[in-house]
Amino acid sequence: MGLVKCLSETRLEHMRQDDCIFCKIAAKETPTLILGDSEHALAFKDISPLAPVHLLVISKDHFRDAVELTANAPEVLADMMQLATHEALQYTDGSFRLQFNTGASAGQTVFHAHLHILSDSPKGGN
Repeated sequence: MGLVKCLSETRLEHMRQDDCIFCKIAAKETPTLILGDSEHALAFKDISPLAPVHLLVISKDHFRDAVELTANAPEVLADMMQLATHEALQYTDGSFRLQFNTGASAGQTVFHAHLHILSDSPKGGN
């Protein structure tokens, strides 16, 4: 029973962080145009784009970074990758990068697992 409680408490830690902007987006508390939605993830445009196509895919539950996500919820990681691929094919000509930044020195600025979709080739050239 102690193990079940421990696992349950650990899962609750990943549900939400009150001061996290991506948790607020996932909870629909911060207005954002959602481009894609899956069981475990959401996709939307980056507020500070670094490329003509710059979308984000976030996990609906809070995980600090890709390492924590991979260790605790590989099914969420797989869902994020599927949503990212789907959205990339919707918004690009098929040429794109998928990127996780893990840690401040790697460029992570929001400490909630998220995946960048970047492309210099928007679908239709727009």
